[in-house]
Amino acid sequence: MASTSQENPDLVPISPIEEDSDVMLSAVAEIEPEPGLNGVPVRWYDADRTEAYTRITPFQEKHDTSVEFFYKPLTLSALACGLIVLAYVATTQDVLEEGRDKRRVGVYAAIASFLLFAMIQFRDGPFVRPHPAFWRIILGVNLVYELALVFLLFQDLNTARYMLTYIDSNLGVQLPEKSYAEDCSLTPKTLWNAIDIFCLAHALGWFGKAMILRDYWFCWILSVAFELAEYSLQHQLANFAECWWDHWILDVLVCNWLGTYLGMKVCQYLEVKPYEWRGLRQTRGIRSKAKRVLSQFSPHDFTTFEWGTASDFLHFSTVVLLLAVFLAAELNPFYLKSLLWMEPDHPIIILRLAFVFLCALPAVRELYQYINDPRRAVRMGQHVWLLLATIITELLVIAKWSKGQFNEPFPAKVKWGWTIGAILLVLYPTVQFGVPSARRYIRKHQKKGKPKAS
Repeated sequence: MASTSQENPDLVPISPIEEDSDVMLSAVAEIEPEPGLNGVPVRWYDADRTEAYTRITPFQEKHDTSVEFFYKPLTLSALACGLIVLAYVATTQDVLEEGRDKRRVGVYAAIASFLLFAMIQFRDGPFVRPHPAFWRIILGVNLVYELALVFLLFQDLNTARYMLTYIDSNLGVQLPEKSYAEDCSLTPKTLWNAIDIFCLAHALGWFGKAMILRDYWFCWILSVAFELAEYSLQHQLANFAECWWDHWILDVLVCNWLGTYLGMKVCQYLEVKPYEWRGLRQTRGIRSKAKRVLSQFSPHDFTTFEWGTASDFLHFSTVVLLLAVFLAAELNPFYLKSLLWMEPDHPIIILRLAFVFLCALPAVRELYQYINDPRRAVRMGQHVWLLLATIITELLVIAKWSKGQFNEPFPAKVKWGWTIGAILLVLYPTVQFGVPSARRYIRKHQKKGKPKAS
């Protein structure tokens, strides 16, 4: 009996850049295939499986068109709708009266217009779910935030505080710093008083970090490093001062571990989940069609990250860089809210945390592919490049505004601790990678120098 590929030469396995998945599915009309099994053609997103039916290494070569309507080009329609809305709101008094409100809405309209351009014209990132346009908007939001930071970098602190009152008139008032180390007795009452909404925020934050990093050890190292950073900086920010059991039991062993555990469980589920994307034309029934549309908001595929810290110097330095960037991304909002006199639960702080999470998802994926697949990722991705620039610009803004704000010097034990840590950070790669490389170099040149036997 002839195989499927012999009967129809159009159904032979194809490379990621040749066909879309719907073209393949339309050729096998009513049959519901199992990808990669029993001679059924392999679709483009199944082409790089390293293990039968379980692991996928995703990268975007072409748009997935399993929900066809959302992938039709609508650039002119979007331009027309956007201009109509802008013209109506700007030239009539029906929506807003002229004055302060319209000035504020004008700024929002300028940002929305830029994000519309970003959605239509920016390059695609590594993700196709829920839609590449969504991740283009996220990149646009990152760029808007980076431009705002660059503008703030040229302002003094008092001017920045005053400018924020245009966004929220309740800002601009100095707030007291709350300390969590006033009563460190380990009693049921103090434990109960320490449990608040920020415990849930801790768990949700580490759930997100697990989804981004996809590695238990990386999350644990980052969790411990953040608590050590709080110890080091509590002389500057009072809310970094916590009881020992708050640091290591409530934060690390309860909240952080719970969030990391649940996040890694979701990662493990997504890693082995079979992804069979069929178009709406191949989906029968209203319920199935609705389920297919909702599944558009789940990942298209999922890959685990193996950072290979001890494999070579490049991977080690990448992990150290990523650790430093994540630590800065976590510490920056604490300093920004203190300098700009904002409550921890202010919408600006919450939006900043949510935005960094969304930006970090494609950024870390691009960084991982750039390090592990340099032949295909020939340059650093746009998401990781811009997020790195954003975090560094935040640090520059904080460094400028901190002059005269935090006058207490670093304690001697903190200086000694970071000095020892820096020495170990240099010593480890020297012993792990430098010494073996030097030995190989010496042996290679000794062999070249030996005379050949006649």
